[in-house]
Amino acid sequence: MPLQLQGGQMQNNVEPMVIDMAVEENDNTEEEPVIVESTSLDLETYANSYTGLAKLQRLIFIADRCPQLRVEALRMAIHYVQTTYNVNLYTQLHRKLQEAVSGANAGNASLPDIAGGQVGGGSVANLPALDMQWVESRAKKAALKLEKLDTDLKNSKVNSIKESIRRGHDDLGDHYLDCGDLSNALKCYSRARDYCTSFRHIINMCLNVIKVSIYLNNWSHVLSYVSKAQATPEASESRPSSNKDQSAVIQTKLTCAAGLAQLATRKYKAAAKSFLGAQLDACDFPDLLSTSNVAMYGGLCALATFSRQELQKLVISSSSFKLFLEVEPQLRDIIFKFYESKYASCLKLLDELKDVLMLDMYLAPHLNTLYTRIRNRALIQYFSPYMSADLEKMAAAFNTTISALEDELMALILEGQIQARIDSHNKILYAKAVEERSMTFERSLEMGREHVMRVKGLILRSALIKNQIHKFLSSNLLKNSPSNWSSEGSICDRAEPISPPGITLAYLIDFRIHTGITAAALIEVKMSRWHF
Repeated sequence: MPLQLQGGQMQNNVEPMVIDMAVEENDNTEEEPVIVESTSLDLETYANSYTGLAKLQRLIFIADRCPQLRVEALRMAIHYVQTTYNVNLYTQLHRKLQEAVSGANAGNASLPDIAGGQVGGGSVANLPALDMQWVESRAKKAALKLEKLDTDLKNSKVNSIKESIRRGHDDLGDHYLDCGDLSNALKCYSRARDYCTSFRHIINMCLNVIKVSIYLNNWSHVLSYVSKAQATPEASESRPSSNKDQSAVIQTKLTCAAGLAQLATRKYKAAAKSFLGAQLDACDFPDLLSTSNVAMYGGLCALATFSRQELQKLVISSSSFKLFLEVEPQLRDIIFKFYESKYASCLKLLDELKDVLMLDMYLAPHLNTLYTRIRNRALIQYFSPYMSADLEKMAAAFNTTISALEDELMALILEGQIQARIDSHNKILYAKAVEERSMTFERSLEMGREHVMRVKGLILRSALIKNQIHKFLSSNLLKNSPSNWSSEGSICDRAEPISPPGITLAYLIDFRIHTGITAAALIEVKMSRWHF
């Protein structure tokens, strides 16, 4: 078959390579998949925000999670994949489409087989039929293009032209990516590293590796190459006005890639700070994320992890992130209502968004966790100014029942996030009274202990100087370095004891035992090398 021919050609023309880490490594632990029965998502508008493999992956994710949009998502994915060389994905999508249609029309005997390979058989409800002629033709074209690119690369290696070799590896990586072979694409992009002759080439190589690693969900690889790109001098230094826009795009792309990896590895606060560093004018990479994604990911992570002061300073008052919030006005309303302590309307708006957000392939595995953290933070902030709170009023403010609220508060109390106790009979939440008197005594005693330590140290220093201990130097000790002494051992282990007038060995040992001062510390007290 053509597919086998294509695969064999790839293996024969490209030598194996060991890359930095396993290609299939995936640090993202997904929660149990949730099926979204109904949603208000405008699929066509959503899909038009992306290009390349990102568009295909998101459409497939929606098809797997939402029965309402399954057929339409698969139809759009099939139409788009025909602009690429990914014949394997084309056949897989048709198989999924056949299963979706047969499942939706179970028992309908008049439904023709749309995946049977009959090109002239027409379509049902504007659904495409599997075109085997296109599959064979596209596979042959992919093999021919691969052979040409491989030949060009070999010629460049013969001529030892570094720039041509680098471009050849990039072209091969682009072709493998277009064919859906992410493993070989990552290898080719990584090979270009040895032929980079400028900082700009290094950054371009890092961006290519980051893009493929995101498609593979290889988040540790993403963070590694983001760090490499950001450490490149050209990525951090100021650029001329002609290249300023391009530099901003690179910086924004790197910060958003880092934020996506941090979100996937559940580092929500770090992810929020990364997304907040993006610039709207430079957010132009539809092969990874849209501006709506940056706004939503950054806003939700900030709500879940930021304090009230951080939310006001880094989100609400941020001149750059304000522009992202204009793209998502509903998210903007949620953030402002949360900050204004209008928790009922804030949580209601969040619930209205949930069905749409559950269809986001990167956000869905973390959505329940983020929502829980946002709600818990709202409960904590609501109660923080009060010594007691009426559970009935609190339940009304959070649009829930008293029993459900008690369960939530009990969990927060057990976790130590709220210092309070619940009067279940009178339905009142009481804050635990802090014993200021005992805390003041404890602080006073601690300060007293520190003062005693300092005074004993001064007394010892005065006694050493007064009794001129430095006169009792041992010629034997001068030959030995104090660095060879054990700082934890006894200070009288290495020589015969002497008792200078006014200060005894027992006093020094007793002082060291009670204060914890080591032998090395005693040696450094205003004298040279000495012993007892």
